[in-house]
Parts: sequence; C-alpha cells; structure tokens
Amino acid sequence: MHGSPLLERRERALGPGAELFYDDPVEIIRGEGCYLFDRSGRRYLDLYNNVPCVGHGNRAVAEAMAAQQATLNVHNRYLHEGIVTYAERLCGLHHGGIESVVFCCTGTEANEVALAMARAVTGQAGIVCSDAAYHGNAGLVAALTEVGSAAQGPATAVRGFPYPDCYRSPTPGASDDELCAAYLAGVEDAIARLKRDGQGLAAFIVCSIFANEGLPRVPEGFLAAATELVHREGGLVIGDEVQCGFGRTGHWWGYEAMGFTPDIVVMGKPMGNGLPLAAAAARRDHVAAFRRETDYFNTFASTPLQAAVGMTVLDEIERLALVDNAATTGDYLLDALRDRLAGASGVGEVRGCGLFLAVEIVRDSQTREPDPAAARDLANRFRAAGVLLGAAGAHGNVLKLRPPLVFGRADAEPFLDVCDAIFGGALER
Repeated sequence: MHGSPLLERRERALGPGAELFYDDPVEIIRGEGCYLFDRSGRRYLDLYNNVPCVGHGNRAVAEAMAAQQATLNVHNRYLHEGIVTYAERLCGLHHGGIESVVFCCTGTEANEVALAMARAVTGQAGIVCSDAAYHGNAGLVAALTEVGSAAQGPATAVRGFPYPDCYRSPTPGASDDELCAAYLAGVEDAIARLKRDGQGLAAFIVCSIFANEGLPRVPEGFLAAATELVHREGGLVIGDEVQCGFGRTGHWWGYEAMGFTPDIVVMGKPMGNGLPLAAAAARRDHVAAFRRETDYFNTFASTPLQAAVGMTVLDEIERLALVDNAATTGDYLLDALRDRLAGASGVGEVRGCGLFLAVEIVRDSQTREPDPAAARDLANRFRAAGVLLGAAGAHGNVLKLRPPLVFGRADAEPFLDVCDAIFGGALER
C-alpha cells in the first residue's frame, strides 16, 4: 500500500497527517458480520470496530434506513410517532432515574450536552474527570483530554484525578478496599482543588469502564463510592457509555457491570450501527433545565431516520441475544487468552469486560514498564495475519479488542490460532 495512488490521492484530498491504522494501511471495500474485505478479496477478522455492533452490512438495519429515507426524513420540530417511541424505549432500558433524552449525532456532542446539563442543574461549572480521559474531540470535552497537562491551571474549570488501575496501583499488594480509598482520595483532591480555585462542582464524568485509559481493573466499589462523594458535594455523575453501552460488557450498560448509577447517561457509536446517532439521557427535570438554558437544536438529530435505525438496532440486539453473547463469548475469550498468553514475554496482564478485552504489553513484567512500540508492532503483525485490532490506553501499550457484538465462538478460534502463531515463540508454558 505504501506509495499507492489511492494513498497519494488521500493525502492531497484530506491533507497530510490524516491518521491511518497500520504501517501498511488496509483498503476496505466491504463488510459482513464481524469481517471486513479488501479490494483483493482478502478477509480480515474485525476485532476493533464497535460501531457496527449488530454486524457489518446488517440487512435489517440497511432496510430500515432505506425505507425510512424513502418515506420521510425531516428535522425534529414536527411531531413524529417513531421519534417518541424510540425515546421511550431507550429510556426504558436504563435505571428508573433515566426518563428523558436529548438526541445528538456524535458522542462528542452528547458529552457536551451532558456537561451543559450538569451545569444547568447545579448552577456550578467545575468538572472532574480522569487524568487520561477521552470524551470527544471538540469544545469543552476536548479540554478534558488534556486534563493531565500543565496547561490545566486555576483558570480552567476542569480537574483530573488519577484513574484507578489495580495493575499499576500506588501501593502494590494493597487490598481492593485500600486501593478504593486511595483512588477515592484522588477524586476528593480534585474537588478540593476546584473549591480552592473558586469553582463549584457540576459534574464527575467517567467512561463507565475506563476504556480509553486501557480498560484497567478498577477496585471493587470505587465508582459507587465516587458517586456518593460527588452527590455529597452537590455534583452530578455522568456515565459515558459511548464505547461500552448497548450490551458490550455483557450487560446492557457499562454502569451496570461496574456497580454504580449515573445521573446522566451518554450514548453513541453503536446506537445507529454506522448512522450518526448519539444521546444524553437523564431525569425529566434535568433535561428540562438543560433545554431552558440552551434552547438546543440540531438539524440532523432526533430525526425519523435516526429513530427508525436506532429502533432496528435495539431489535437486532434482542433478536440475536447479543447481550448474552457478549457475556458468554467474552468470558470464553478472556479465559482462552489468559491461558494462551500466560508466561508470554512482554504480556503484563489480560483483562476483559464482556466483548471488550485488553492485553497489556510491557517491557518488563517486574517493573511493568509500558511498551507502546511493541504494542504497535503487534497490531501490525496481527493486521498482516488478517486480524484487525488496535493499540490504545493511557500509555499506548494496550492491545484493544472490541469486535462487533455478533462475534461468536466460531470467530474466536481463528483469532486464538493467530495469537498462538504471533506469541508462540515467546510462550513459556
């Protein structure tokens, strides 16, 4: 692919620096289920893309999209049965405190809405997030990404806390209770710094499973305790479910898997199986406060097309029992990876939550020093072997496995065979 006419055209058309995966980029022309196909017809097992959660090229979703577009698609300042029904069904999948929804097009937009909602409800501006957070790439949420940098001073309304990570804990050998207390102290400190700098607390925002941080193992009870703390301080808790929602964790929502109850839930990526669709949902009075403050309107959000596609995605998740599949196939894959990679040089830890798995790559198993270069190299080796995955995490050293939810046992076996081939020489079992 290096020096290919298409790559050269892309750089001219999109400008240099537009990111591509892999040293040898893949030109994809078709998808089916959890597989992607390049121009030569070669098939790749997709272990990365969670947007097509009910499968690439899902026929039911495509037909619903085409039928609705051929019938009606307008903005949301008209009454439409489908939009209301979809909103009701979506809220009904959450805990009882989720009553109303604001539709958007992207997770970035939905997180912006959630933060604005928290500020409208509380009358405060301060935001607390992890020091390796990613909640979007524009506006206020983009500032959250840099919370760990020196640029975040008293003038800003954002404070970071050290994300919880049992693998690299501040006190090796500590119990979950001790680690929970230690990491909770970090949240307390972030809130105290807001107060010291004249800011009140509006929101505590987390990806429910800390996906971008590298899917760390979180001390038992941490998020429930953090929720209690934030509520005592007058703030709201935002659960960012953009990556982990819609059955990914083996539960409908990541917050269920992690044992806490957010006040505002943000959804995105898999909602439309490729159609831009996202949402922020909360109590009815919280949504009302947001609407009073902002008069929010989005031409392309809350449309009949989004509703038709979103409803069909929910239908497919239920018809194909994908929440249960994420739990059972995820457990199988996690156990198999832990068994096969036990003793493999450079593998620090294998973690998972449903069909979201992480393989920590380190230079040394004793020091646990991250090895992002090795992780990138491994991602390229898997790509060469016909498996698409990525390197992510706070240190860029975590192999990220996040396949479409239709990924099953039959798909796991060829992936495990590739693992044996790539890691086999280093195994010491």
